[in-house]
Amino acid sequence: MPTQTLGSGIAHALKAHRVDTVFGIPGVHNIELYRGIQAAGITHVLARHEQGAGFMADGYARATRRPGVAFVITGPGLTNIMTPMAQAYSDRVPLLVISSCLPVAPDMPGRLHQMRDQTGAAAAACDWSILAPDADAAYALLDRAFAEFSSSRTRPKHITIPTDVLAGSCGAAPSPSLFTPSGDEIPEPGDIESLAGLLNASTHPLFIFGGGAVGASAPARDVIAKSG
Repeated sequence: MPTQTLGSGIAHALKAHRVDTVFGIPGVHNIELYRGIQAAGITHVLARHEQGAGFMADGYARATRRPGVAFVITGPGLTNIMTPMAQAYSDRVPLLVISSCLPVAPDMPGRLHQMRDQTGAAAAACDWSILAPDADAAYALLDRAFAEFSSSRTRPKHITIPTDVLAGSCGAAPSPSLFTPSGDEIPEPGDIESLAGLLNASTHPLFIFGGGAVGASAPARDVIAKSG
């Protein structure tokens, strides 16, 4: 039986993904996202401006090596955070932005904070930007975001959820499920063997490690030693 709103369920789902801090600004459109954070044991850091919330989440991710999460409102809340999203994309920082959006209502144009294409706007500054039409989709997108943060290039993601869906009842947040990245993100065994052969045959190999190698200094040094 339904036991909570989706907004509260998202807080518990984030906690299950080891999120302990969220940055943002509560507003009339995203208030449902805030109803469950205290019960979930998540700390909220209030910003004066969504751009500040985004940069704080970015800094948190760089300092802790864990994804930074930010909550923003519909429309201008999202556009305000797109600057740090673009910076996080450039620097490959794991940043998750969760925004509210307005329900589809073609007969009601010009509503408060309405955007013609909110997902498309955010997509220009992040890895992917997807609307979750229901609770199952929202939880699946959370699983996908955190799985990709740990298995591929760490770049910002954006999930947007209609206000009526956030306020709707749903069951308890499910345990995080395993999301399998696409084949393009997983090297084939033959590719690894080919690379090893090239390294073994080289006389003066040059190694360049990017931000994705943070925390992997020991294995990197081992590869260099064996190639030397």
